[in-house]
Amino acid sequence: MKETWNSRYDTEKFIYGFNPNNFLKSYIENNPPAKILLPGDGEGRNAIYAAKKGWDVTAYDYSESAKKKALILAKENNVQINYLNSNVETFSSKDKFDLISIIYLHLSPSIRHTFHLGLSKYLNPNGKILLECFSKLQFANKSGGPKNMDLLYSLKDIQSDFKNYNIELLEQKEIELNEGLLHQGKASVIRLIASKSIL
Repeated sequence: MKETWNSRYDTEKFIYGFNPNNFLKSYIENNPPAKILLPGDGEGRNAIYAAKKGWDVTAYDYSESAKKKALILAKENNVQINYLNSNVETFSSKDKFDLISIIYLHLSPSIRHTFHLGLSKYLNPNGKILLECFSKLQFANKSGGPKNMDLLYSLKDIQSDFKNYNIELLEQKEIELNEGLLHQGKASVIRLIASKSIL
């Protein structure tokens, strides 16, 4: 799988474009800068946008090709980001974050559940999760995403994974994607904003 993503990113073109995800962009525009963690951030479009808006950015992806392009993009935009090579199973940090943003990071069910459950240890009190992923209805669309139903998510999946959070937004909706070469057209997505419960 790592080789697949390295090969996909090993091109001069930014396959998901230079602009940030619209859901994350809207959140950043309406909240003061803070510390953000971006798992699976690929070529860095979201990390660079957050950094340009004054956020303290840590991102990671297990593709070396993705990291290389992200750091080039950061330099071109005169921003600093902390970008690591890691996957969701091996990532570890002593830092705590105010926002963890998960954008189109699709994992097998067993890995997904464990990954989502483990995010709370990286959140500050009142820290939030922001997630956008493809729903199972996306299987019928041609606008991007996994062509394996097991890698697509349901509202029930997300609700279950984040049941110990205060759910501020959880919705499935149809949007029009315009994110580089591989995310174009009508898409069915699930969006979540959830804050960490203080026990």
